[in-house]
Amino acid sequence: MRGFFRLIGRLVRLAITLAVLVALLCVGMNLVVTLTTAGDIVSSEKADAFDADCILVLGCSVYADGKTPSPMLKDRLDTAIRLYKEGVAPKILMSGDHSGQYYNEVKVMKNYAIDKGVPSEDIFCDHYGVTTYDSFKRAKDVFVLERVVVVTQKYHLYRGLFDAKWLGIKSVGVASDMRVGDKELMREFFGRLKDFTFCVLGVDAQYAGGEIPVDGNGDITNDREDLPQ
Repeated sequence: MRGFFRLIGRLVRLAITLAVLVALLCVGMNLVVTLTTAGDIVSSEKADAFDADCILVLGCSVYADGKTPSPMLKDRLDTAIRLYKEGVAPKILMSGDHSGQYYNEVKVMKNYAIDKGVPSEDIFCDHYGVTTYDSFKRAKDVFVLERVVVVTQKYHLYRGLFDAKWLGIKSVGVASDMRVGDKELMREFFGRLKDFTFCVLGVDAQYAGGEIPVDGNGDITNDREDLPQ
């Protein structure tokens, strides 16, 4: 009986040791993501000097009316629109989820920017930016971007800039930090683990597509059915 309890004790210690090692690995991966990109989060003035091809706005949820961006998405859009009007980049790429039939983030994002005075032809839509990693993978492979200014909340910028750097896109980020909740911060911890792993493994985007350089008219991307395959 004593031998049985000793075995249980060893197994418990082993499980605790493994749990600690996994926790340390997860923390380490998060630190790599944040520490290697912290210096790339810049002011609007520094973004203006970056000479970017495009401003990349990462998507977020929209309301069920199909017209209204969520508060966090609105903050991202307002920041990107301001940067565009300041001449930071000549084009905007709205990257969000329109993979299903009844949910379309990028339409809401583009219409919001048009209503704020951004010309429609200067706004490209990535209908298949279903995750942060996919947004950057497609920015590289589909939209042929080389230099981008990324706009999202600061907690999210670390991951986006890490993805961009790993995929070979030169990038800086401008934070749209008007409101951030504890739930977003906790979810981001695990999001960084996922993207770190995807970058290391070289995972493909969920949706492929033909090249759409952003030096033309963004209206060619308004309808996903018209996108090159």
